[in-house]
Amino acid sequence: MTTFAIISLVCASIPSLLYLRNRFLFRAPPAFDASLKASAVSILIPARNEEASILAALEHVIASRGVDWECIVLDDHSEDRTAEIVRDIQRKHPQVRLETAPALPHGWSGKQHACYVLSQHARHPLLVFLDADVRLSPDAIHRIVRFQEQSQAALVSGFPRQETGTFLERLLIPMMHFLLLGYLPMDWMRRWRFSCFSAGCGQWFLTTREAYDVVGGHANLLVRASFHDGMKLPRAYRAKGFQTDICDATELASCRMYRNAGQVWNGLTKNAIEGLGAPRLLWFMTLLLFCGQVAPFVLLAQIHTLSAWDAGMVLLACLCVYLPRIDATIRFRQSWLGALLHPVGVVILLCIQWNAAIRAVIGKPVGWKGRPLPA
Repeated sequence: MTTFAIISLVCASIPSLLYLRNRFLFRAPPAFDASLKASAVSILIPARNEEASILAALEHVIASRGVDWECIVLDDHSEDRTAEIVRDIQRKHPQVRLETAPALPHGWSGKQHACYVLSQHARHPLLVFLDADVRLSPDAIHRIVRFQEQSQAALVSGFPRQETGTFLERLLIPMMHFLLLGYLPMDWMRRWRFSCFSAGCGQWFLTTREAYDVVGGHANLLVRASFHDGMKLPRAYRAKGFQTDICDATELASCRMYRNAGQVWNGLTKNAIEGLGAPRLLWFMTLLLFCGQVAPFVLLAQIHTLSAWDAGMVLLACLCVYLPRIDATIRFRQSWLGALLHPVGVVILLCIQWNAAIRAVIGKPVGWKGRPLPA
């Protein structure tokens, strides 16, 4: 039992300590500066069946200040009123343009193809790729441009505040920040350009046009078939020798990715085999997460049978588990329910990863928005 308690304490303390270090490195972009010359930015929004989201997304983009912007929306064969809504906005705001996606080529995922087509329509030297469910503050684009200029990274990504409503959303969506800050050494990410340190949020990317063209952008072979450009696009940049960076966009943007339990389960499943559920990583991350985030509470239930030394290690491990979640809940405005039930969330997250792995093995991976995972 002592050995198990030591393993649990080590596996719980490592992400806790790394989180404490990363919380000071994961910084918000510089403040708005009206004295700076407005940068020319193309804001690119892929939209497939987004009638519930696209109007609000464009209204927030239109309110942007401190940048010379154009906004291009690509209607990706929507079967709802997405295109009609964008046309109405376009009549009032000429900076907004609607384009129509060509047929999806073999070997591409829908979003990556849409983003690449959008890049070909863009006119400005800075490209912002934005999901239709992201809501930007008026200063958001200006400030992330300033962040990119200061970091000198070719590709930067902002992590918006994640809005959650249903039980499964509250339980699982906040894991994004926990996994990012608890398991990514941000010092090393900024010091070296190894692909293993790539990280990003597919909801919001900014890149220089020059670097995008060198990498191939979303047409890069690492990216084009991916459902998870949050990982694959930064990896493609690093493979070409470019630096990438991330920033805390909690105060700049918000996003609600999913609306019900089915969307949460399928959405996380589609990303899993390119994230924690990747074949080379799944066994290791399962052991690491279970031993560090779940096992301490299994031992806690038997604390009356443990020696004083073992009980002390178990209590310390439980403290290490909850410290990052409590801090993240306050800082990133997350659900307290999700923080309280953190061990349960980890178990469900691991179930999703293994479900994705098994579906991949039997040839039934999860698609998205009516499209299968590309071969």
